[in-house]
Amino acid sequence: MIKAKNIHKSYGDLEVLKGVDLEIKTGEIVSIVGESGAGKSTLLHILGTLDLPSHIDKYGTELTIGDQSFLKMNDREISKFRNENIGFVFQHHQLLPEFTALENVLMPTRISGKNEKESMDKAFLLFEELHIAHRIQHKPKELSGGEAQRVAVARALINSPKIIFADEPTGNLDSKNADSLHQLFFDLRDRYNQTFVIVTHNKELAESTDRKLVMKDGLIL
Repeated sequence: MIKAKNIHKSYGDLEVLKGVDLEIKTGEIVSIVGESGAGKSTLLHILGTLDLPSHIDKYGTELTIGDQSFLKMNDREISKFRNENIGFVFQHHQLLPEFTALENVLMPTRISGKNEKESMDKAFLLFEELHIAHRIQHKPKELSGGEAQRVAVARALINSPKIIFADEPTGNLDSKNADSLHQLFFDLRDRYNQTFVIVTHNKELAESTDRKLVMKDGLIL
């Protein structure tokens, strides 16, 4: 699913990533752990096309998702690739406050121009599967933290992405809601063969994933 070779990232003189190699298989749930400043979120953003590696040609950097490389794409091509292939769940749900839960979930399908009825049908199915169908017309301020994160998961899933990247997805949740969201990731993997890459400080989540990658000083140990 993901193959990365020689990922470097620098900001001025600060070298954050120092030649990361990794491979993630379809259907795996992989956690990335490490102390603050180890490069976890930077790596996640690069894998998720939100940022690009530094000095690609110098280091012979390679990066593919589903056998497709986006390193040489222009901004418009990358945006299209991201919308069609990748889903994101962040620590802060990042739902748009002026829209309902349903409207937030449908946003990626409307950006990509997908059939509205088919998209609506899938959205309703996701709301049912995530046990938030009763909140479908509520706006984010009317949702609990756990409900808002489930809406964010539905939004990440709506375009049937190849992979979902999650950056501290349970960081703002209490232990009950965090445990529930953890189980949801595994249920989705079992149901859809969905691939997850999760940056987390939650030890229980990290230990329960298929693989735990430990980062230190810009490298995977």
